[in-house]
Amino acid sequence: MPDDIPLIDLTADPTTLAASVDHALRTSGFLLVTGHGIDPTLPTTLRSRGFEFFHLDGATKAQYASAIGVPGWLPMGIEANGYTVGVETPPDAKEVVIFAAGDGLTLIDADGPFTAVNQVPVEVPDLAPLALEYLDAVEALAHRLLGLLAVALGDDAGAIAAATDRALSTLSLTWYPALERLGPPAPNQWRIGPHSDFGTITLLDRQPGMGGLQVQRADGVWIDAPYEPGALTVNIGDLMARWTGDRWRSTLHRVLPPHPDAPAEELLSLVYFFEANLDSTIATFPPPIGGGTTYEPVTTAEYLRSRLEAITV
Repeated sequence: MPDDIPLIDLTADPTTLAASVDHALRTSGFLLVTGHGIDPTLPTTLRSRGFEFFHLDGATKAQYASAIGVPGWLPMGIEANGYTVGVETPPDAKEVVIFAAGDGLTLIDADGPFTAVNQVPVEVPDLAPLALEYLDAVEALAHRLLGLLAVALGDDAGAIAAATDRALSTLSLTWYPALERLGPPAPNQWRIGPHSDFGTITLLDRQPGMGGLQVQRADGVWIDAPYEPGALTVNIGDLMARWTGDRWRSTLHRVLPPHPDAPAEELLSLVYFFEANLDSTIATFPPPIGGGTTYEPVTTAEYLRSRLEAITV
């Protein structure tokens, strides 16, 4: 396991854990966690049902089509994550199904609040229930991790807890089709282009592959993200980096295009995004908690809306 992205056992001593997490987020912005308590059969079964859905024909999936950031199916061709960092690429070579905790979620766009409900594909009837069960499990873990982050920061006033008690919480089942199904990628096309995540914390259950996850080190070098069976990959997003005054890194990462030596490789990642309360104003912690950079306060809704608009093709 590279020092850049450590493997951390959440059952270890809390004081040691907090120091290890702080170091990882200062250096790489990524870590792998074991001892998280999620039943390993749950993501395995959910992934299986996810493949069933993505293998349906396009017309069937189109019944559940939605918009970026909203529950439902996102076809290939509408997202290019590289846009957020000024890299113009073809659309990302992936499809996504998004579920929100509970029955749906309340979002805020330029016209005000609206409610988006979860789609329930009848062709794969247990997909939605499994996704919601997984959401419940990983949301509990996210709150546990946020408590650990607060200890690492010395957030004795509980500002993080207060700003995340009604947090937006979504799960993206992200499918990377095989080369033999997709055809050769276009020049400079990625499964997901270089980007940083937008919100507070991301928890990723992923599969290893030749066209897998890469992370950019602080010196600009891209490395293959380490993989450990049963471990979750954890990273922070831009909003958390702003909150900590860049004490912690929201790190660029990307997913490689399908590899010609693995034409049948298809991968399905379970990507859980935990943000903050949509109406919470995120103001930078001053030193010694914060890293010294000061950002203008911004609400979660305002910030996420601006970032989602940036990746829309």
